[in-house]
Amino acid sequence: MPSKNMLPKGNRRQSVKEEYRAHRTALQEQMAAKIAAGVEDPEEFEPVTYDTAEMYATPSPFAGRPGLVTDGPDGGKHPSEEKTQRRYGRPKAAEEAPVEIQPLELEPEDGIRSFTAEPAAAGLRLDAYLAKAIPDISRARVVLLIEKGQVTVDGEAAKGKTKLKGGELIEIEGEPRPEPLHAEPEDIPLTIVYEDDDMAVIDKAAGMMVHAGAGDSERNKGTLVNALLFHMGKKLSGVSGDLRPGIVHRLDKQTSGLIVVAKNDSTHRKLSEMFSERRLRKVYLALVHGWIEDDEGTITLPISRDVVRRTRMTTRRSGGRTAVSHWRVLERVEGGYGKFTLVEVRIETGRTHQIRVHMQAIGHPVVGDTLYGAPERVRAVGAAKTGSRMAVPFIESDAFPAFTLERNFLHAAELEFKHPRTGKELELSAGLPEELVAVLEKVR
Repeated sequence: MPSKNMLPKGNRRQSVKEEYRAHRTALQEQMAAKIAAGVEDPEEFEPVTYDTAEMYATPSPFAGRPGLVTDGPDGGKHPSEEKTQRRYGRPKAAEEAPVEIQPLELEPEDGIRSFTAEPAAAGLRLDAYLAKAIPDISRARVVLLIEKGQVTVDGEAAKGKTKLKGGELIEIEGEPRPEPLHAEPEDIPLTIVYEDDDMAVIDKAAGMMVHAGAGDSERNKGTLVNALLFHMGKKLSGVSGDLRPGIVHRLDKQTSGLIVVAKNDSTHRKLSEMFSERRLRKVYLALVHGWIEDDEGTITLPISRDVVRRTRMTTRRSGGRTAVSHWRVLERVEGGYGKFTLVEVRIETGRTHQIRVHMQAIGHPVVGDTLYGAPERVRAVGAAKTGSRMAVPFIESDAFPAFTLERNFLHAAELEFKHPRTGKELELSAGLPEELVAVLEKVR
């Protein structure tokens, strides 16, 4: 229940500080006078009340106005508030000076590197300090060393989040920097389309990676590089490093076809220039879902990496790299599995997943390419509607059982370029693999 001394509704935001102080002073003077007159207990005085409404010369401008108002000169709720100087300044966050850690030069003794944490390391986490003290290695590598128990603090195994005080003895067992990966020879069959003293052209099978990734020791087997080292030994260029000897360009793992390999550094550099200057003719064969309406065309959509799914590329982001693909219809297929188009694609650029991304962008994903919208299983369909680009919904059929293509229907079929040393025109080709021929016969 409201107090009888509460300000009237609508006036409660108006200050009564000065009026209240004057009234309190008057009461104190009255009390002092009564004590001087001989009153024994001043607390027995009858409390004096007053009407606060009488203290206002004018009614509050907010009377009857709903909601909050922030029109005051000091950002307050009342427009008549006077802007006053703050009694105390605003608190300021303490600015910490950046910690300067001196880089270490570690010399091993019996395979162990020992050093003392400097005083500036006080308050730092162990992993953060090591990353600063050994700038040549990444923090991820530091974390890995700690997790494997190769780092001790004062003789005891430590965690990455351990806070240092400065002066601790830190020991690292083994090499803080990982040994670079070296591909090993493997006896893997290869289909060699062309070979001489300068280069070779291989018909790569689908499912084979061209080379392992940096730091990817678990998958550093079964690659094209492993097979090349077995068949050609050290007769491969070293321009791309020990992990990718001889590799001038790449094909996706699930894409088959022609790929060029350099046997010496001079040939490698000349081939790289030819690729960058688009002086080669590369032709692919692809089977895509649906009928492409035009007989030929060009796709010039820039390609960049998808920000959500990092294994994908996309044409829907701005700032992508230029990509040019020319396509031409070879055959339009319609059968028990619906509509498909066999196309010949010639690319001017060699962006990651270029043909796959461009085909998806025009609404016709490559058969088997589930990463870019193709169904996992190819199923039989009913009769297609007249004039429609795609078939009607799936209908299971004993005559046309559903099947799965464990790779992309994409094949690097033709390669034309001048030999980097002799200048001789080379026109090389590779026929469709058996699994793709079988799929084409099924959908027909």
